[in-house]
Amino acid sequence: MTDFERKVYRIIFNMSRFGKNPSMEQLKRKTGKDEQSIRAAVKNLMRQRTLSWDKKKEKWKV
Repeated sequence: MTDFERKVYRIIFNMSRFGKNPSMEQLKRKTGKDEQSIRAAVKNLMRQRTLSWDKKKEKWKV
């Protein structure tokens, strides 16, 4: 896991603990990166099975 992936993971983890899903705008603001970089990091985390999306609850499983 790269530093950027770890940063995205921690943001999603911390926000999901309080029942919130971070929006793309929030992730852009907190990371300072563009949408393409964030999407690539999230896809990689999902490939590694570190993150998953629960379709029924519409929340991240961390």
